[in-house]
Amino acid sequence: MPNLDLKPLRNRLLRERTAYAQGSSAFSRSQEVVAALSHALVTELQSLGSVALYWPIQQEIDLRPCLISWAKATHSRQLALPVMRADKQLDFYSWQDGDALVSQQHGISEPNPNDPKVQRIEPDCILIPCVGWSWASNTHRDPLQMHYWRLGYGGGYFDRTLARLRASKPNIVCIGVGYDWQQLSLAQWQAEAHDEPLDAMLTESGLRFKGD
Repeated sequence: MPNLDLKPLRNRLLRERTAYAQGSSAFSRSQEVVAALSHALVTELQSLGSVALYWPIQQEIDLRPCLISWAKATHSRQLALPVMRADKQLDFYSWQDGDALVSQQHGISEPNPNDPKVQRIEPDCILIPCVGWSWASNTHRDPLQMHYWRLGYGGGYFDRTLARLRASKPNIVCIGVGYDWQQLSLAQWQAEAHDEPLDAMLTESGLRFKGD
């Protein structure tokens, strides 16, 4: 069954996230997500050499300090940030703490792809912020296979980008980031044919892979 207009659902979830961020438990919950990532980086994700993060907007969980520390601990590790393309896909460019960024669409800070000091890379792992998320099968793909799914802002950037990157780098790890309360039921939202599944979901409950 196709979803109806998702704009009201997205807007409600964004309002709820704004209200949640002002509550008394928000900071501790966000730090639990950060702690779960920090633990995963030395356990399940210890083989990663490069991680694409996001520049947080609209009360998204800020993972930057954790990842900056991770990258600084070993010289060969790389961080990257997304840059939006005209065809509504993303490229990823290397980023270090303190690098100059430019403000682009929606006020998102991005590396300047024309800066000779930054390099375009295909990261080993992408961390993707979620407006909402689900744990379900997708009748358009395989109704018997359960996956984590991301409800984003509606532009389709990540889905197009993941489809492209998975074709050239099948082992890339894509992890959604959010809170437990953002989980959606099938009655609220179902992944569609164009949606790309996540490999894992990171919340205050920890990092959960689809096979766990």
